[in-house]
Amino acid sequence: MTQLDQQRIDALAQAPAPKALNIIDGQTMAADSGQEMVITSPIDGQPLSTLADSSAQDVDRAVAAARRSFEAGVWSAMAPSARKAVLLKWADLIEANALELAVLGVRDNGTDIRTALKGEPTSAAATIRFYAEAIDKRGGEITPTKPDVLSLIHKEPVGVVGAIIPWNFPLMIGAWKVAPALAAGNSVVLKPSEDACLSTLRFVELAHEAGLPPGALNLINGRGPVVGQALGLHMDVDVLAFTGSGAVGRKLMDYAARSNLKRVYLELGGKSPNLVFADAPDLDAAAAQTAASIFRNNGQVCVAASRLAVERSIYDAFLDKVCAHAEALQIGNPLHLNNTTGALANAAQLQKTKDAVALALSEGAELSTGGHALLTDSGGYYHQPTILRDVTPDMSVVQNEVFGPVLAARSFETEDEAIRIANETVFGLSSAVWTSNLSRAHRMIGRIKSGQVHVNCFSGSDVTSPLGGVRQSGNGSDKSLHALEKYENLKAAWIQL
Repeated sequence: MTQLDQQRIDALAQAPAPKALNIIDGQTMAADSGQEMVITSPIDGQPLSTLADSSAQDVDRAVAAARRSFEAGVWSAMAPSARKAVLLKWADLIEANALELAVLGVRDNGTDIRTALKGEPTSAAATIRFYAEAIDKRGGEITPTKPDVLSLIHKEPVGVVGAIIPWNFPLMIGAWKVAPALAAGNSVVLKPSEDACLSTLRFVELAHEAGLPPGALNLINGRGPVVGQALGLHMDVDVLAFTGSGAVGRKLMDYAARSNLKRVYLELGGKSPNLVFADAPDLDAAAAQTAASIFRNNGQVCVAASRLAVERSIYDAFLDKVCAHAEALQIGNPLHLNNTTGALANAAQLQKTKDAVALALSEGAELSTGGHALLTDSGGYYHQPTILRDVTPDMSVVQNEVFGPVLAARSFETEDEAIRIANETVFGLSSAVWTSNLSRAHRMIGRIKSGQVHVNCFSGSDVTSPLGGVRQSGNGSDKSLHALEKYENLKAAWIQL
């Protein structure tokens, strides 16, 4: 793994940030209108660079390039072993440039450098390798039929995939979508967030350096309501994959219905429950991971365990342990290695966090620790890790995703009550259970309504395990071999012999 050196980080941080332009048909270009938007760094609130303010016409150009590439077969019809070689080389280039990619991303979205290095280029390279290795190991099927019939199932790429990714982990989540889509033989149009687009630009440049043909992976920057809407409404996009808010997810489903009924896969918000029983095997470890599960990257993690429920007999003592971990975090410039937590991604997210805490206190929650913005003189967007105790189901902080460093805690008496707490929101993305009782663990796995259930741990699952939500946390799955299914069509061939 890339070694972290403060002098090297500082040197990379002082380099001029590139303009976030578009990459269409292998060519880097400005928006057709020439319009640009200012990129503001969350570290100090100062202008960092600019990004292309693209229009629907730019999206048309990118989709057309993707379609030409797909129909020409320069990627889709390439031998599986050759596609595999390109993706493996791409992963190697990402690893070789990992620190550059991580620092560029931190300057753009405020994630602390340690988390960024592990969660962004390192994770993206591993994901790309995983799907590259799957390319030449998956085939079609022969179904059991009568002797005079040969029944075949072919797996074919869908065509053009639109991928819209968020600002919290653009390379990690981008790889979750782009790698299986490319591995299946599709062409892709990738739209990053306005708040995290610089590392994504370099990510796509490295793909072309690795030998990905022009048009197979295109990058469009710009405003979500413009570029995202144009992708959603486009008649020549076959599949749309999105990670972000439920409000935007609903719009994308509407756009699909209003256009060509493209398939839409959504990984949306969460209010993940973290249930701690008194018989947890290691309460100190549970407290440490509880703090990490919500305060890593300032709670700007889709699976963040933002709701904590603790068995009544250990509630106060356990909460004290979690508070101690929260208070030990060092908040500050995310490029400084002595800091453990960086900045929130933008001013709006900081304000949303402050408003959520104020509303929770007005509704009757008690403040255990934190509760305030930090380092306001820096111009950046920093907030204390915050724990609110004795929350109730009707409170906004329990029902609505904050996507900030805010933990809502309460107690429970029985297993049934813990289940009711776990399932009391509209979300169902992830969850955790801490117990030494194997039977209870299996009961909880069966009864909690979420796409993931962790037992005696939180997060950390690798690319082999699917990530997908139920209820209003979305549909489909990122990661694992199952993700390939989103980007493939099944074609049945029934042959009379």
